[in-house]
Amino acid sequence: MSQVKSLIQPHGGKLTNCYLSKQERQGTLLRAFNFPILTLSTRNIADLECIATGVYSPLEGFVDEKEYTSIVKDMRLSNGLAWSIPVTLQVSESIAEQYKLDSEIALANPDGDILAVMTVTSKFKPDQTFEAEQVYRTTEEAHPGVTAMRREGEVYLGGPIKIVNSVPYQDFLEYRLTPEATRFEFAKREWNTVVAFQTRNPIHRAHEYITKIALELVDGLLINPLVGQTKSDDIPADVRMKCYQVLMEKYYPQNRVCLSVFPAAMRYAGPREAIMHAIARQNYGCTHFIVGRDHAGVGDYYGTYDAQYIFDEFTEEELKITPLKFEHAFYCTRSQSMATGKTSPSNKEERIHLSGTKVRQMLRNGQTPPPEFSRPEVADILVSSMKLATV
Repeated sequence: MSQVKSLIQPHGGKLTNCYLSKQERQGTLLRAFNFPILTLSTRNIADLECIATGVYSPLEGFVDEKEYTSIVKDMRLSNGLAWSIPVTLQVSESIAEQYKLDSEIALANPDGDILAVMTVTSKFKPDQTFEAEQVYRTTEEAHPGVTAMRREGEVYLGGPIKIVNSVPYQDFLEYRLTPEATRFEFAKREWNTVVAFQTRNPIHRAHEYITKIALELVDGLLINPLVGQTKSDDIPADVRMKCYQVLMEKYYPQNRVCLSVFPAAMRYAGPREAIMHAIARQNYGCTHFIVGRDHAGVGDYYGTYDAQYIFDEFTEEELKITPLKFEHAFYCTRSQSMATGKTSPSNKEERIHLSGTKVRQMLRNGQTPPPEFSRPEVADILVSSMKLATV
């Protein structure tokens, strides 16, 4: 490989780090016991982690009213920097009174441990219907993102955070690499260019195909599965991680692929979430980002390739990371290989389309995905997990 150049700059120019020094942490924690306590939801904790470690750089806290309004209306922060989804801290109206403007509050785990202190610089009640229309392109409660947004509360608190205790994760510890850690790893491996692959599904053959095409163009691949909150019918993260590990061991060149989890909560915001996912991967140090069919979509709320088209609304100056746009891949029975409409002369009857949804349906029906869908080792893991789940 060529000599390592400097890695791509984080979004906005520098990585956010909200962790206090050990000495500052002790003093702040002592003070925090006297603050009003806000117990964080699962989504809040995921957002807190992403803000604190720089995944959501340049955010330094939950967005205030000015930034919220700019993001929802224009997909940009008030300074013009691209940002597509407001990262909010919401509470119900019934308890909002205890969290005063221009005061400090303690943010706690459900078990009561204080994780952070936040200075409340903004407190407002926005039009959630407008937010749903803009961010999710629907106001239907059937959309999981809309449901989650309304469930979090009607009153929004904004302000910078300071971390006093790390989120006490118990799973995937060796794979919880922060942007600082992935950047160190890429530099150590002498990767100048890195492509990121976002997934909340096991990697099936179509995914493997497009990641390997992308890997032909760059030095390294970051498999970066989302392990935060997802829908109840998504395959659990621990099962998916086993699938990623066996694939890396047997079907990818190990010196050119890195596995690290993405701690964010899934919002299912389709096109807007594709932009947010790309920005996060730039912060991890990636130069390229795979955008496939219906990225971050759910149901029929978004067009098949809307998540690709939205990148055209930003200039190369606004988004430094390069999207790699792929058509829907399928197994071609004529050529007996993976392909897309760009590379296969086959007709509709000769194409076996693959999707995470179809794999989940087969598993629920007690069927083993065929080799055109999944590598046999992955199929075995999925079948075993489904059997355990139904015992």
